[in-house]
Amino acid sequence: MKVLIIDDESKARSLLHTIISEYCLEIETIFQAENLLKGIEIIKKEPINILFLDIEMPNHSGLQLFDFLNIEEVDFEIIFTTAYSDYAIQAFEFSAIDYLLKPLRPNKVKEAVEKAKKSLEQNQLQQRLTELKQALSSEKFNKLALPVEDGVLFVKLEDIYFCEADGMYSKFYLKNNKKLLISKPLKYFTDLLDNKEMFYKPHRSYLVNLQYLQKLVKKEGTYLEMENNFLVPVSKEKREELMKIISSLN
Repeated sequence: MKVLIIDDESKARSLLHTIISEYCLEIETIFQAENLLKGIEIIKKEPINILFLDIEMPNHSGLQLFDFLNIEEVDFEIIFTTAYSDYAIQAFEFSAIDYLLKPLRPNKVKEAVEKAKKSLEQNQLQQRLTELKQALSSEKFNKLALPVEDGVLFVKLEDIYFCEADGMYSKFYLKNNKKLLISKPLKYFTDLLDNKEMFYKPHRSYLVNLQYLQKLVKKEGTYLEMENNFLVPVSKEKREELMKIISSLN
């Protein structure tokens, strides 16, 4: 059997490689990749049986696997790895897709590999992957993972008033007068929230949650007054589009 480990942390890859080598003797070959795109390259070149896929990685989350592969192309078992027990666990359990919590333990890895072998024999992978994809895209999973100094903070979308660009950083304005400076550019979050209709970009430097739109202000330009009383500017090229959106809310 062949295994691929995708994880941005070299220590995590090394630990998992050691555990598999020592405890899973049926595994003959172990490939490694430091990010999702390099992992995709290996998947397209090498036939693998099991993929150990980290969730939280820079640039592309492990959950974005289906952005680069069609479900029909996946003929290997996927075991997600995560340090955050509350993150998308419901989705994995709903679809019977396996996951492991970090730090990884030899007995748990061995159990996961044995479970993956049995699942491959039962040949129900496509159905489970379809269920996982549907679950992850459903409204039930309405949290945004924000990288903070001591880990990852999971914020409900409904708690976000708006985001503001600050160079290669983004400022988040949240309920209860909370503000967060996140080390990712606004474009990252704009792309991530593209399928969430409540978020709109009225200006290249702002992304707002339309649920908290309080007033449209026309004074020396056009502004959106949010429920936290902040004024967000509307660029000239966005005014007409915004008026159509507001008209559709009536």
